[in-house]
Amino acid sequence: MLSKTQYDIIVIGGGPSGMMAAGRAAALGARVLLLEKNSSLGKKLLISGGGRSNITNATFDDRVLLARYKNKGKFLFSAFAQFSVKETLEFFHSHGMPTKEEDEGRVFPKSERAQSVWDTLVAYMKQGKVTVRMNAPVKNFSMKKEKITSITLADGSTLTAKAYIVAVGGASHPETGSTGDGFAWLSKLGHTGSTQAFALVPIYTKETWSHKLSGLAWKEARVSLIQNGVVNEARVGKILFTHTGLSGPLILNMSRDIGEALKQGYGAITLAIDLFPKMDAGALDQHIQTIFKSEQNKKLKNVLGNIVPSTLAAILPSILALDEEKEVNKISRTERLAIVKFLKSIPITPTRLMGKEKAVVSSGGVVLEEIDFKTMRSRIHENLYFVGDMLDIDRPSGGYSLQLCWTTGFVAGTHAGTHAKS
Repeated sequence: MLSKTQYDIIVIGGGPSGMMAAGRAAALGARVLLLEKNSSLGKKLLISGGGRSNITNATFDDRVLLARYKNKGKFLFSAFAQFSVKETLEFFHSHGMPTKEEDEGRVFPKSERAQSVWDTLVAYMKQGKVTVRMNAPVKNFSMKKEKITSITLADGSTLTAKAYIVAVGGASHPETGSTGDGFAWLSKLGHTGSTQAFALVPIYTKETWSHKLSGLAWKEARVSLIQNGVVNEARVGKILFTHTGLSGPLILNMSRDIGEALKQGYGAITLAIDLFPKMDAGALDQHIQTIFKSEQNKKLKNVLGNIVPSTLAAILPSILALDEEKEVNKISRTERLAIVKFLKSIPITPTRLMGKEKAVVSSGGVVLEEIDFKTMRSRIHENLYFVGDMLDIDRPSGGYSLQLCWTTGFVAGTHAGTHAKS
């Protein structure tokens, strides 16, 4: 058994928020132990952003940034006032990891490798002499009055510290070890946990023809969620056709609302995809007429590729029952307008959301009223902190999830480290 004075802080979970919390507390002089249930740190971090790791979003106005977290953003002002996007970029730059900004403010390591983020965090912890223990799943907490007194590991050993930071992930990508262990602890700790669900999830769709477009990414599309003929929501962004449905940042960000609509089961649910949101139907028709006029003696199948990508051009005639062998100067106005109508409102039927193995993040967690966001400390236990995916905060695709990890990890590490040293 470790003595009570061997460590000031025990961090449970070696993901991004846990590594940031451990590194920050150690930088302040605290003796830190990080426990990770897996055989290696940051498994989910290494696959984030398609292996590139979208570390933040270059939105420097906190009010604008926190609005992206919807109604939960109001809880985050005090935490983000301490460590936000500017501080995140300064942290990585000062530790030798240059970054680059891409579409919609998404920030990635310049190397385009999540490994660079991992290397930076591990080096940060080593600099502070954080002790890391792998293959060490936590099974239980012991409490006395308003304090955590010890934790018990799966092997039966008991560990003690002055403060404990819970940084275990949700249940998305369970192959990385994120099996939602922390959610099972909440009631034992006296905390209220909201129902866990999965957010930022690709969707399955009914139309098999669209599955033939697998791999087609469309940079700017408008997707409308239609229920019983009424548009409930419409957003513009990047979509990706897959062999079973739809993905991409826009679809991921709409997935929770799509899932809720499917769950309600009130009538037909349809997505209408507008591939040319910057043109109205008249402007798109003029655009197509111009192309047809310049290629008037060519067959339809050889001209559609000038309007849409080749994968879509190849199947468009069959979808609309058009003769692909017909020369475009013989295409009727009715046929042309059918193309316009389709490209402005492609009907796709969502059938269900993909499961936790495909979810980018899971939603649910500690009810936010039970957390002091100035410190990330529990309002029930004075030496217990929650960070990252343990918080009931939905966040969109685009760097917002990792930014939440950096912010909450840094704030918890700062206050736990300072408190443990006092």
